[in-house]
Amino acid sequence: MPISSSSHHLKSLHRALSLLYQQCSISQLKQIHSNLTVSGVILDSFFVGKLSARFAILDFSHALALLRVSPHRSASAWNTAIRASSENHRPETVFLLCKQMINGGFSPDNYTLSFIFRTCAELSDIIPASMCHTLVIKLGWERHDYVQNGLVHCYASCESIESARKVFDQSSNRDVITWTAVINGYLKSGELGHARELFDEMPNRNAASWSSMINGYAQMGMFAESLQTFKDMLVSGTQPNHSAIVGALSACAYLGALAQGMWIHAYIDRRQMVWDAVLGTALVDMYAKCGCIGIARDVFEKISCRDVFAYTSLISGLADHGESSDALKVLRRMEDEGVRPNEVTFICVLCACSRAGLVEEGLRVFRRMKDVYGMEARQRHYGCLVDLLGRAGMVEEAEKVVAGAWREGDDAGMVGALVNAWRVHGNGSLEKALGVEGFGVVVSNMYACLEKWEDVERVRKVMAERRVKKVGGCSLVEVDGVVFEFGAGDSSVLCP
Repeated sequence: MPISSSSHHLKSLHRALSLLYQQCSISQLKQIHSNLTVSGVILDSFFVGKLSARFAILDFSHALALLRVSPHRSASAWNTAIRASSENHRPETVFLLCKQMINGGFSPDNYTLSFIFRTCAELSDIIPASMCHTLVIKLGWERHDYVQNGLVHCYASCESIESARKVFDQSSNRDVITWTAVINGYLKSGELGHARELFDEMPNRNAASWSSMINGYAQMGMFAESLQTFKDMLVSGTQPNHSAIVGALSACAYLGALAQGMWIHAYIDRRQMVWDAVLGTALVDMYAKCGCIGIARDVFEKISCRDVFAYTSLISGLADHGESSDALKVLRRMEDEGVRPNEVTFICVLCACSRAGLVEEGLRVFRRMKDVYGMEARQRHYGCLVDLLGRAGMVEEAEKVVAGAWREGDDAGMVGALVNAWRVHGNGSLEKALGVEGFGVVVSNMYACLEKWEDVERVRKVMAERRVKKVGGCSLVEVDGVVFEFGAGDSSVLCP
């Protein structure tokens, strides 16, 4: 081959290989395939794997044909295609490639299993996880440390915590990641006691394991325990990651622990931690729920990349503080900046309209939710709409909404809003609300306000027959950085 022709050929080959690492169409991939075949490079199993990996995403049948007929395919070529499918979240392709790999006479190795484990964990489906475990036993890999750790992650992600714990107990070399996986499995299953017990037994803890417990407590409504665990983490000398700080800020928000929330904010600045949307939103939510809506606004403006959650958090805070007009302005700004509202955003906006008596604006937002964004109204949206109409004295319109949208077993928010409208603008058909769980006490109290004592006694009797009980309320107060909780009827006194 002449030198000029050889140089041109090498440049063409280099161009073809570089395209394998870029986004390209099926037709381009087929051209690359032809180029590699003509040049003879396709005889190298490395290029078979790279090419089949690209085809596995765009044209699975072509990838499978390539791996089947290529005389120079290898286990690594199959693994490359399986990895690409796993990273692109194509579980069905991962399992089919693995099956064909075995049928083709190639045995899955540690790399193959790691990709299968990842896919099973992502699916959170016990069936493929169990099949994966069976494959491991058949191949004789069940005693290898990394395989046992992978199985623990699989079962924990599938919420099959008993299977995860069984493999965990049999493992001889458990790292901190495996311990954390089991703890997360217990937390996902709601077994907080077992999670804490295992956490206390851990020989070593990292930021991820601490974060799991902090967020686990917060997700179960145990905010004081969440905040205490965050403090214990700092005392242990472990630097919290973003997830741990977000969990602690969430706890501060629900406890109203402003002093502790501000300390965490100062800690973030002192550590010069990067403000991503999640961390910034947690700060906005904390300040808003602790009564500092001005600071919440300032924090919101400092978030470099504001997403739907950041906007929704600020809108919710403004609605709670009675700044409904500003909440609507933030919605318009959100839309102008190209951020699409979600269902929760519209709930917050409708609540803002309801509290300010902005009926026309609220109705417009309700219609816009469906007409512009294609979202079907859910029970909470209808509840906000009923509350909006009821507060404005449009009781008949509110009754029509309830009659057309409420179904037995649905969220009782709609009926609650309607009952409140009856209370303010007339008793209406109070008896209708007795069939809705949780509203017996409301109806009874309304009759008491009207001094209809016989009706009060009758309603209370119905509640007793149905064994309906009202959960007692509680209040939280922060004193010198310590949060105290008081239940209904609590006669305890704070002493200095």
